[in-house]
Amino acid sequence: MFLKEFEIRWNDLDANRHLANVSYLSYASETRMAFLQQMGLSHVDLKRLAIGPVVFNEHLFYFKEVLPDDSIRVSFELAALSKEGMFFEFEHNYYNSKGENVARCEMMGAWMDLNTRKLTKLPEEMLHTFEMTHKTKNFRVITSEDTRRWNQTPKNLT
Repeated sequence: MFLKEFEIRWNDLDANRHLANVSYLSYASETRMAFLQQMGLSHVDLKRLAIGPVVFNEHLFYFKEVLPDDSIRVSFELAALSKEGMFFEFEHNYYNSKGENVARCEMMGAWMDLNTRKLTKLPEEMLHTFEMTHKTKNFRVITSEDTRRWNQTPKNLT
């Protein structure tokens, strides 16, 4: 399992003086990018390939408060991947300095071609790397239909 450690900073807190919702999401994002870099996929590589990850949804589940003066470790595991690598789900668990699981984030997304601004499959070398990475116990293969499981559609003002 890939882990990244963070110190709780003053601006990571909310009005209740515990870790703010937005901080959990920020830590998950930073952990994903650190994992990609460890895989050999830096921002330079993503720019060269003209692809980038897009987030469809993130769900947070809280188990215990995280207070100031603590540190937190955030995990990265691959929870699902489509056959061609276009769609993915990542799972992040948050652990306090005692190793207690204080929260979980389940994230779904896809890869976008930065030139066409359309979803795209992963280049073969990236797909192979993802297939070999850290996976959850319940890892599964997903399809485009899985991205609509929440049945959410836009509701325009007009």
